[in-house]
Amino acid sequence: MNCQLTISNCQLGARPDSRLSFGNRPAAGGAIGNNDHEATRIVRRTIQQVSPAFTLLEVTLAIGLLVAISAIAIPNFVRQVEREELPGSGRQLRSLLALARANASFEGKRYRIRFPKEDEKDALGGDRQPLIEREDDPIRDPEVFHEVTAPWAFGKTLLGKVWCVEVRLGRPTIEDLRERRDEVTEISDELLRSTEDFDPEYPPLYIEPDGSSEWAKFTLTNAPRGTKIDELEDHPRIDLIVEGTTGLAWMQRPFYDEELDLFEEKGWPAVLRQDFLDPRVLTENDVLELREITIRP
Repeated sequence: MNCQLTISNCQLGARPDSRLSFGNRPAAGGAIGNNDHEATRIVRRTIQQVSPAFTLLEVTLAIGLLVAISAIAIPNFVRQVEREELPGSGRQLRSLLALARANASFEGKRYRIRFPKEDEKDALGGDRQPLIEREDDPIRDPEVFHEVTAPWAFGKTLLGKVWCVEVRLGRPTIEDLRERRDEVTEISDELLRSTEDFDPEYPPLYIEPDGSSEWAKFTLTNAPRGTKIDELEDHPRIDLIVEGTTGLAWMQRPFYDEELDLFEEKGWPAVLRQDFLDPRVLTENDVLELREITIRP
């Protein structure tokens, strides 16, 4: 009897253990998964609660700092842009002249550059931008010029409030500069041959088929419109001087009286043959150095 019970217990105890162990595993696994999901939610909630943020005071201080920096930087930037408009206009006018000379030589036709006459508009609808014109048929229609419609001839050459106060043909001289341009420009032979009525202060510059032209000086300024040439003492201005034979062009500021005296004493021409916009007074050594740089190979 005892032996049977023992065998019966051994037989019954071997298999139920395995069945119980396999039956409990899914339940244990499910509990662990639920616990992991709950822990993840707790961690996320904790992170959201401790995430950094800006207070109203910090945002107000940051905006105030940006406004203060803008109030200082923007006016300075605008003034810098306005100061650059005058020399920038001179450079663009020089480029336009070079393009006109190149096209005149390439096409074998006469070109001219001029500014709008009274009650005439430029390509942008104003009256400040230069006009490029071409003599299309010199045999049948001599001295008849038509506006050039090529893309290079259009655009904003003079920037901002810059305008051309005078065009003077001929090589600049000391006597001419001393007059401060208070006389009317003399009528050139080109104007006498022309059948059109041009303002003597704005004669056109004719460019021949070989690319040559007269010497010319374009006086640019950002003074209020209508200011006369002899009233520009208190306003910035530059002279774009064009050499007729080579087509080279230089920007120069107006010379001071003591500089003109030095040029006249030394017998030097009033053209430095390079860009010169430095407001400092030129000395003899400065001029000699500039001329040495000009002729240096």
